[in-house]
Amino acid sequence: MNMEWKIIHIDDTDSTNRWLREQGGEDDVVVWADYQTAGRGQGRNTWESERGKNLLFSMLLHPRNIPANRQFAISMQVSLAICEALGERIGDLSIKWPNDIYWRNAKICGILIENRLKGNHICDSIVGVGLNVNQRQFHSDAPNPVSLWQICEQTTDREQLLNDILKALDRYWDKDVKAQYLSMLYRHKGFHPYADKAGAFMAEIMDVEDDGHLLLRDEEGKERRYAFKEVSFII
Repeated sequence: MNMEWKIIHIDDTDSTNRWLREQGGEDDVVVWADYQTAGRGQGRNTWESERGKNLLFSMLLHPRNIPANRQFAISMQVSLAICEALGERIGDLSIKWPNDIYWRNAKICGILIENRLKGNHICDSIVGVGLNVNQRQFHSDAPNPVSLWQICEQTTDREQLLNDILKALDRYWDKDVKAQYLSMLYRHKGFHPYADKAGAFMAEIMDVEDDGHLLLRDEEGKERRYAFKEVSFII
């Protein structure tokens, strides 16, 4: 698929996701900002970003024939596209379920996806991305942020990186990428520590279902199934 992107650059906004929701339209639109006054992650999480240093953008997508119960396909395609673009610059990348991009044990990118439904299918999707690019220090209480600059100690052209991500997404869009997604998962091999409301346990990743649920198997052989926020990785 060859997407015809309309790319808009703005100085600042409270949220690129909100900006697109109000001004997007019918085209495949990307808006990227130098600064967000209310950038956020999943739930109540906020996203720390120094003005003009990082890549903060949102994409308005119009998926074709994706049922609501298979909407996790968008998350897989976007996260793989970002990994591919970053992989041209650094190694040791993985995807921490559901769609955080990790370098080793540190978070370099967060993704927030808001889907709108029409009947049983997705009408459109707004994908917000916060990618740490040229920031040298982080001051929030986020546990493990890292930036491209901290990894390779050189400045990266943010606009070029954005274009590389969009080109990569073009290659992944509307394709079945589940096998590749599973192979890129953080801790996709072996037993590792997790925690749920009952406490900590050791488990291995079995699968990620089409609707995004994570399937783990603990050391006793019991399968455990989780929606997002129902289980945490102990790092």
